[in-house]
Amino acid sequence: MTNDAYSTLRVSSDHGVARIVLNNPPVNALGTTMMRELRTVLMGLKDDPLVRVIVFSSADPEFFIAHVDMHIGKEMDVLQEIAASAPEDVNVFQAIGEMIRHQPQVTIVKLAGKARGGGAEFVAAADMTFAAIETAGLGQIEALMGIIPGGGGTQYLRDRVGRNRALEVVLTADLFDAETAASYGWINRALPADELDEYVDRIARNIAALPDGVIEAAKSALPADDFTEGLLRENEAWASTFSRPTAQHLISGGLQDGAQTPAGEHDLEGLMRSVAR
Repeated sequence: MTNDAYSTLRVSSDHGVARIVLNNPPVNALGTTMMRELRTVLMGLKDDPLVRVIVFSSADPEFFIAHVDMHIGKEMDVLQEIAASAPEDVNVFQAIGEMIRHQPQVTIVKLAGKARGGGAEFVAAADMTFAAIETAGLGQIEALMGIIPGGGGTQYLRDRVGRNRALEVVLTADLFDAETAASYGWINRALPADELDEYVDRIARNIAALPDGVIEAAKSALPADDFTEGLLRENEAWASTFSRPTAQHLISGGLQDGAQTPAGEHDLEGLMRSVAR
């Protein structure tokens, strides 16, 4: 795996730890190219006996994954192509989270910036997440776009934080700071930003150095839950909202007002609420 093999990812590995750096300017939106490349990398790593831990981070300190690319609805031909290679019981967005959840390696997110929508779903799919107190933020922004999370977020959230807090996250569509996310159980721990790199590196290396069989045994004893029925319900609910004119109006209005630009993404919640008004 070399960096020049991908246009939205930087991939490297050493001492049993693979590092995948998300790099899709200007705000690391999750588009079709990143989805394809993530799938390719994760499938390649799945059978790599030398890699025991995967660490995801971002080349942009402000944005981990802003959210799913709001232009993605215009790429239906590409989405259908990707869907053809996804499992039958999940949609193309859920397929990313499910691949992360079922990866044999331990998956860790190092969250320095914001992760909304599909980015927050990505975070919740990973085995562990450690976030910077001063700069990290998590939010399921979808309700302000007239839709609900459709990439596994409803199921992953309920599993992590409980039904009451999952409803709070989904229906307020607020951006949650790292300390609140940690107190809810959404992520593992919030750390000072200047300690984040060292901490995650130490955790990753220590896990990768465990005796043979320990990681496999732990993941076998603590398997990822089966959300098959819940994901089907989520997809039906998401599809029913996405097809409504209101959703298309809000998404196009958000893009016109600056969504998916660095300036607009700093307070995307405020931007989308103004569009709705």
